[in-house]
Amino acid sequence: MTAASYPLPATMQVAIAPSAGADLMIVQRPLPELQPGQVLIRVMAAGINPLDGKIRAAQAEHARQPLPATIGLDMAGVVVALAPDVTAFDVGDEVFGMVGGVGGHPGTLSEYVAADARLLAVKPQELTWQEAAVLPLVFITAWEGLVDRAKVKAGDKVLVHGGAGGVGHVAIQIAKSFGAEVWATGTASQRDLIETLGATPIDYETETVEQYVARATHAEGFDVVYDTVGGKTIDASFAAVRTYTGHVVTSLGWGTHSLAPLSFRGATYSGVFTLLPLLTGQGMTHHGEIMQEAAKLARSGLLRPVLSSRHFDLAQANEAFAQMAAPKNLGKLAITMNASSPRDGSHDHQL
Repeated sequence: MTAASYPLPATMQVAIAPSAGADLMIVQRPLPELQPGQVLIRVMAAGINPLDGKIRAAQAEHARQPLPATIGLDMAGVVVALAPDVTAFDVGDEVFGMVGGVGGHPGTLSEYVAADARLLAVKPQELTWQEAAVLPLVFITAWEGLVDRAKVKAGDKVLVHGGAGGVGHVAIQIAKSFGAEVWATGTASQRDLIETLGATPIDYETETVEQYVARATHAEGFDVVYDTVGGKTIDASFAAVRTYTGHVVTSLGWGTHSLAPLSFRGATYSGVFTLLPLLTGQGMTHHGEIMQEAAKLARSGLLRPVLSSRHFDLAQANEAFAQMAAPKNLGKLAITMNASSPRDGSHDHQL
């Protein structure tokens, strides 16, 4: 391991999910030892996602994270040490990425985390630690759907289901950055946020699929439909896509659905499963490349996550998860892990 430029403690605080549905426990653990290809990161902020809540409750079989386990997929922090074979980063670099919390990888609700360098990108200065920490999972999911699968382009008419949600509000911004015209479904209370993001809101509670397809596309259908909701919304997506050239993509395609509406349009469909690189080890480099795209958009002013107005530290992790699960919660949640960067001269880890 390349020597760290900052003094490191022998132990760290981490948030452990001890058993299904139990409160998170803050415990002491030794700092991780670096494996080839890894960097040691002092986590400044960790984003939490509904998936983290499902893992904590042992309700995410697809994530394969046996409990007890450290929770958390996303983070932003400072590189404090490197494995000898890592050349892409230096000690002191500020980075962000989706680096753990599934597939047996320790999570990011931890003062330090060892991460595969391929999953990381340099954090843009335009984003706060908290803003950078909440982006990785949702941005990668949105990018893989819109860009990798649907090949979104300028002039496309794009429909995002769940436009005020984590993936949805980022998908709107990505589609807009490519020059697409974007509509997004939501509730009446989410209308202002969807408009602020640059999309035309659709109140799915008062308008039928046929009505909004007619209003937005003259009944021709959308070029791209991105479903971030799942369930019956996938069926609605099949009914809303353009004949022949349209593409439906979903990040929650786990149910059983009739393909007839899609087939009768001659349209295409694909799914996104963002966890595959962490579960299989394949595709890690591409996740790092996607994070670089996130950084580019943030630097150009075209990407900004919506954060909750609530602030939490590690000791308040259980409160943060309760807030995330609240029916009227709006915005992504981050947990601040360290009050200051090691380069600020503070080495008080309160351990």
